[in-house]
Amino acid sequence: VGNIVTPDHLKRMADRPILFTLANPDPEIDPAVARRARPDAIIATGRSDTPNQINNVLGFPFIFRGALDVGAREINDEMKIAAVHAIARLARDPIPEAVSRAYTDSTIRFGPDYLIPKPLDPRLITAIAPAVARAAIETGVARHAITDWPNYEAHLLERVGMGQKLVTGLLARARRDPRRVVFPEAEDYEVLKAADIAAEQEIAIPVLIGSDNAVRKMIERYRLDNLRDAAILDPEQTTEQTEQYARNLFQRRQRKGMTLTVARRLVREYDYYAASMVAAGDADTMVSGRTRPYPQIIRPALHTIGISPGLGHVSGMYVINTRRGLYFFADTTINTAPDEETLMDIIGLTVERVRGFEIEPVVALLSHSNFGSSPGEESDRMARVAKLAQERFPDLVIDGEVQANIALDPELLQELYPFSPLARASREGRRVNTLIFPNLAAGNIAHKLMSNLGEAEVIGPILSGMARPVHVLKIGSHSREILHMIAIAVTDAQGESTPT
Repeated sequence: VGNIVTPDHLKRMADRPILFTLANPDPEIDPAVARRARPDAIIATGRSDTPNQINNVLGFPFIFRGALDVGAREINDEMKIAAVHAIARLARDPIPEAVSRAYTDSTIRFGPDYLIPKPLDPRLITAIAPAVARAAIETGVARHAITDWPNYEAHLLERVGMGQKLVTGLLARARRDPRRVVFPEAEDYEVLKAADIAAEQEIAIPVLIGSDNAVRKMIERYRLDNLRDAAILDPEQTTEQTEQYARNLFQRRQRKGMTLTVARRLVREYDYYAASMVAAGDADTMVSGRTRPYPQIIRPALHTIGISPGLGHVSGMYVINTRRGLYFFADTTINTAPDEETLMDIIGLTVERVRGFEIEPVVALLSHSNFGSSPGEESDRMARVAKLAQERFPDLVIDGEVQANIALDPELLQELYPFSPLARASREGRRVNTLIFPNLAAGNIAHKLMSNLGEAEVIGPILSGMARPVHVLKIGSHSREILHMIAIAVTDAQGESTPT
């Protein structure tokens, strides 16, 4: 029951009292009150907004995972105690960057304010499940044994919802420092619904572009209460700002054939106006594309914001969440027939993005050929790119050209092509997880087949290489998919600037 412990109760306790005040949503005593009464107290709650959150998500999914993987007949005390010891050991280990970034705290270390791992710690599954499985085997309740423990641990993240962990981590990071996200399609219900959820969960600060009357009617009709105070901007009404954006666009494009008259007309289009806001720093990022084709959205962004300095190309990537784990497909949206230098940019941008998700990429360059088995212009190009990439990215596991089915089958890789770095990685339990396609048609077809026939959850397209963060939705995106892209857009904005 909340608020039943008083400061006087705490003052009668011994030195360094331990307070596990786990009532929710209100603890037995407010942690701030407890801290004032007893500065030496070690305090834990069940809440995510205070240190030392004690939550059953730290244990139950991974206890069941370990038990199921050895066919345990029961979950005995030894298995539960093994889980406890695994959690205790993990709390003393150095904190991975992914956890520090998710909680925006680079000082997390074992002590009074960090007694127990954070629920978003990606190491939980590889710490707890193997410990539980070993205990089941040792106590004789397992129906079968695990003999290759490194390989088992390597595959655990693929087997148990890393896609959801990735999404959960993105949402948590966005929530720590929400940014201004501009929505040029604010007259669309799914977009408004996602913006409402983002505002409610404090993931983003929505800025809505559209007719003030139309947008407000939709907010009232669908009871999107979290958008009632959101900024609604109509380019036809914000004349002074629209004129400034037009002049900015004209200055950027005047030697590309654009006149000031054309610029004034373009910035009245919602996507140009939104991109102009991002370019001018009046918004931190934009999300658009649910109702219009990709080129109609990316063109305004390229014209007003442009490509990041030092890059020659941008690239689009999809995250494919399958039963076998996460895969990353690129380029799936931008470059129709990439040459060698374009492919090198695609590789660099994709690798950077995958590592940003705290996942080490193992990259296959795809073709219809396997390491010279079917020479041709396309396969030869991918082979040359593989060699260039190995030289430019010496710390990256990458190879090609290789067929998709071979790349994704560790046993075939090891049997047929043991010389490949991809085969060596698979022997270490590291499967190919990043696929670079030879052209846009192949990548686009592949991710749509996976989405519709492969029963995979698809996140994206995630755009990389822009000077300011911009993300273009796939046509027909649902509110959940839009919310994921909002979180990615916000975390991108966090990484490139300070709050404004």
